Amino acid sequence: MKVLLVDDSKTMRNIQRGILTQLGYSQIEEAVDGQDALDKVTSFCPELILLDWNMPNMDGITFIKEYRSSGATTPVIMVTTEAEKSRVVEAIKAGVNNYVVKPFTPDILSQRIQETLSRAAA
Repeated sequence: MKVLLVDDSKTMRNIQRGILTQLGYSQIEEAVDGQDALDKVTSFCPELILLDWNMPNMDGITFIKEYRSSGATTPVIMVTTEAEKSRVVEAIKAGVNNYVVKPFTPDILSQRIQETLSRAAA
C-alpha cells in the first residue's frame, strides 16, 4: 500500500514512517507541506495520506480542500496537535476521513489507520 506522509517536521515523518514500517507498509513517500503534497499525489498515487495541520506554505486544511475539489477520494487521516472539538469538526467538514491528536502511540495510529481503511473499503 502506498502511503504519503505530509508533515513539515522530519522527526514526526520519521516517527510515522517507523510505525508504518512496523505495520508492514513499505511504499512510503514524504512531503514537507501541502503544496509539496499536491505536487506529489499525481505521480505517487497514494492509497492513504497522513496529513499534518500546521505547516508552512500550505497548511493541511488548505491541502485537503484543494485535494478533494479535484475529486480525489483517497482516505486522509489528519495527524495534528489541534485537539479542540471545533478543529476536529472543521477538518472532517473539509474532507479528512479520520483524526489523530499528537502525541500519539503506535497503537492509536495503527487503530486509526485500520478504522479508516475499513470504512473506505465498505
